[in-house]
Amino acid sequence: MPNFAYRGRNSAGEIEQGVLEGATAGAVADLLFGRGVTPMEIKPTTASIGGTEGGSGINFKLFKQKVEHMDVLLFSRQIYTLLRAGVPIMRALAGLQESSTNSAMKDVLQDVRESLDSGRELSLSLARHPKVFTPFYLSMVRVGEMTGRLEEVFLRMFDHLAFERFMQDQVKSALRYPSFVVAAMGIAIVIVNIFVIPAFAKVFKGFGAELPLMTRILIGFSDFMLNWWHVLLLGIVGGIFAFNTWRKTTKGRYTWDRFKLNIPIAGKIVRKATLARFAASFALASRSGVPIIQALTNVAETVDNAYISDKVEKMRDGVERGESILRTSIAAGVFTPVVLQMIAVGEESGALDDMMKEVADMYQSEVEYELKTLAQQIEPILIISLGIMVLILALGIFLPLWDLGKVTMKK
Repeated sequence: MPNFAYRGRNSAGEIEQGVLEGATAGAVADLLFGRGVTPMEIKPTTASIGGTEGGSGINFKLFKQKVEHMDVLLFSRQIYTLLRAGVPIMRALAGLQESSTNSAMKDVLQDVRESLDSGRELSLSLARHPKVFTPFYLSMVRVGEMTGRLEEVFLRMFDHLAFERFMQDQVKSALRYPSFVVAAMGIAIVIVNIFVIPAFAKVFKGFGAELPLMTRILIGFSDFMLNWWHVLLLGIVGGIFAFNTWRKTTKGRYTWDRFKLNIPIAGKIVRKATLARFAASFALASRSGVPIIQALTNVAETVDNAYISDKVEKMRDGVERGESILRTSIAAGVFTPVVLQMIAVGEESGALDDMMKEVADMYQSEVEYELKTLAQQIEPILIISLGIMVLILALGIFLPLWDLGKVTMKK
């Protein structure tokens, strides 16, 4: 629906102005009268709700805050607490808006309140901010509205978001040390090729003898870096840009996400983390009363892996055809025998949500262990790589000096 800029006077005689969404200017006027505001001017605008209208309809703001993952997590926990205490939704949102320290989150809550004022449901009001609330989050809120268990859904979403944040923090922590080592190795290679090898090359040229193959390779690579560094830098930047562009395509994301699952060491962690997210989301949806088919549809949007998402969608299609969850899970080819056994038990006993929660906890425990030992698993690879680099440099630099020493001794 279009937006309208309004200017009016409230019951206290004060001037109020802003932007509201409505089908027509008359609908906006009715909304303002319902709020106790007498409209004086209503006109269409290209400005967004909560924004301002500039000459080009664009609101430029430097260093504008964004709604972070933690803001949504805290919102879920706080709204659950307020709703459980019996606080009306509008008062709860107003209180959260006043207490929020993030200006972007305040704007979101203000818009949600205005949308609720206009008669929309909470899920539709939250859906106006797709960059803040994921499709899975919106689906769960919609289920909570239909079943009357909204506060319980918010609590479960808090647990789900806390699990997501824990996984992200664990991955960052585990990769911090290897990243520093790889960066240090890269910087060392650049320094050696720019400063060290050229100095030795001048000495080697005075020998008047043929240099060893390894030395010629090092000098050639060093000369290439010195003479064509701008081309090399442009190629690296262009390669990264091209890779990111390809990865954002549907086919590229599917191929890359599938490749990630097969990367040595890291691949098994990515697979387990993705399946833990799948199981936790499926358990959450099932416990909230979401039908199996809809639950699989929602879960396919939350696994954050195009390859696994495609497998989940095929599972949904199989269930729609009347196949069992176990049969479709086996056909997916991404679950371990232990998980398939738990799915079979859950489907037979009617406690599939409990079994999926057990699967999520199991995968989460395995991921925690893998992440804690990730540095130990990567360390041998880093040591071997560093050793190979030092060996190449030693052979390339010291072999000519060794040959020169032998010639001198013979003389």
